[in-house]
Amino acid sequence: MSRAIGLLIGFAADRLVGDPRRFHPVAGFGQTAARLEKHLYADSRVNGTVHTAVLVGGATVLGLAAERLTRRHPILHAAVTAAATWTVLGARSLDREAETMAALLEEKDIPAARDRLSHLCARDATDLEADELARATVESLAENTSDACVAPLLWGGVLGVPGLLGYRAANTLDAMVGYKSPKYLNFGWASARLDDVLNLLPARVCALLTGLVAGRVQETTRVWRRDAPKHPSPNAGPVEAAFAGALGLTLGGTNSYGTYAEDRGTLGDGPAPTVADVRRTAALARWVGMAAAVLAAAIGGKGKRWS
Repeated sequence: MSRAIGLLIGFAADRLVGDPRRFHPVAGFGQTAARLEKHLYADSRVNGTVHTAVLVGGATVLGLAAERLTRRHPILHAAVTAAATWTVLGARSLDREAETMAALLEEKDIPAARDRLSHLCARDATDLEADELARATVESLAENTSDACVAPLLWGGVLGVPGLLGYRAANTLDAMVGYKSPKYLNFGWASARLDDVLNLLPARVCALLTGLVAGRVQETTRVWRRDAPKHPSPNAGPVEAAFAGALGLTLGGTNSYGTYAEDRGTLGDGPAPTVADVRRTAALARWVGMAAAVLAAAIGGKGKRWS
């Protein structure tokens, strides 16, 4: 029960407070990863695998130690779980970025919106206009709702603090080096594949929750099953397709990432996103996050702490 309580308190803290402005543990992990990369980097899958194993393994061991040290103290265990949950979640920050993008697009400040998009995704925004910026925002909100909220909560429900910290470490590494660019195609391979594996189930749970909270289960499921395979990502595909079905939009297309372009297929049947759809997507993402927190707490309430 202490795991469930901790997950709910941590989720509430993220929703109310968001990420700390300074000394964020995830930012510290990223700095550590960047320093280690300087020593280990080579255009090699072996080096990338070592990089991933050391960092994700270290975070998971830290979580395991925290679980064992608090296993006989329910209040302390709940507090540690809450702190870890708050640390790894990014739902509130995602919501703030959505609000910022919506405001910039509504004000028709396209140059500022292009600059701000980098806070959500890595695509090249140089030539994007308002509706394409809206599409990029909607797709990023969908994908990150799974990555930054649903997945860590589910791993926390199943495995507790080790699941929370290990997942966030893997996902952070994927965001840093898991690209198909010439530099990271080999070195980032292990991080990208591990992140794919860890998100296989959470992404599909996120897609299901999206249909449930939107009250469009049949339409969401239809679009998900039909269109998700078109997407190059095994996990972003189901989530983005589910959001497309739930919102009645068509997502996808060819995205530029500077050094390469990627065709993400066409997902959904409705019109392409416009500026007004950014706030709709953010609202849907908030409800999906709340549903995921309840589900994770239910799972965590039945789980056993590490002995």
